[in-house]
Amino acid sequence: MSQMPPPSGLPFVKMHGLGNDFVVIDARATDAAVTPALARALADRHRGVGFDQLALVETGDDSDLRLTFWNADGSLSSACGNATRCIAAREMARTGKSTLTLRTERGLLQARDAGGGLTSVNMGQPVLDWQGVPLARDVDLLHLPIPGDPVATGMGNPHCSFFVADAEAVDLAARGAEMEHHPLFPERTNVQFAHVIGPDHLRMRVWERGTGITLASGSSSCAVGVAAARRGLTGRKVRITLDGGDILIDWRDDGVWMTGPTALVFEGYLSPDWLAAIP
Repeated sequence: MSQMPPPSGLPFVKMHGLGNDFVVIDARATDAAVTPALARALADRHRGVGFDQLALVETGDDSDLRLTFWNADGSLSSACGNATRCIAAREMARTGKSTLTLRTERGLLQARDAGGGLTSVNMGQPVLDWQGVPLARDVDLLHLPIPGDPVATGMGNPHCSFFVADAEAVDLAARGAEMEHHPLFPERTNVQFAHVIGPDHLRMRVWERGTGITLASGSSSCAVGVAAARRGLTGRKVRITLDGGDILIDWRDDGVWMTGPTALVFEGYLSPDWLAAIP
């Protein structure tokens, strides 16, 4: 029986956290450069692979790993909590470590194996000043001058969180697209709609800037957990039920810890011909 030739092309990994899906390219194994055009082509669920975010993994100078994220429209993202958890889980499984440090534009993040198939990442303290979010002008972050009385929070990315009677009843496609480009958010914003189930339980749906509706979002979950605690709707430790499942958020003195499951879907190669056809 003849042997198959070794695969050629650019290696990648497909992962997801609660249905929030990612393509991961490990630059430690390849010298390929990620460009906005490559990100857009990869994000195409018909002609590419499909993802909510793309992550590039590199060796860190002051950390175990350095991560860079792209949205589906080819724009850069400073933070991606679920992708950070997924990559941390895979690296801990590969190395046998139970803790890691990861450098992102958000800063130096700590990750740990939480046991039971769960991974925790400290996403850092929330940004609670208008310039840091950023917003276009100085306003009350707890009560934005926008119909629906949303809350603004920075978690590396800007977030606009609405607390509503029923998150299921919101026209997420229309409201999310509208709010992403609200003039109060000069860098656009992630948008969340949530309602309170109990003092430690929220239901949330997500629109991510540069991507659209997603089944889950780690940084959005952190932002909503912080916003709910600041509004007095919940405590600082809360379970959030997203379209893709449940995530645990714990706003501690050292930052906002996010804990949830991760999944490795498959590993593959982008063919040289497909790569060559990208403008």
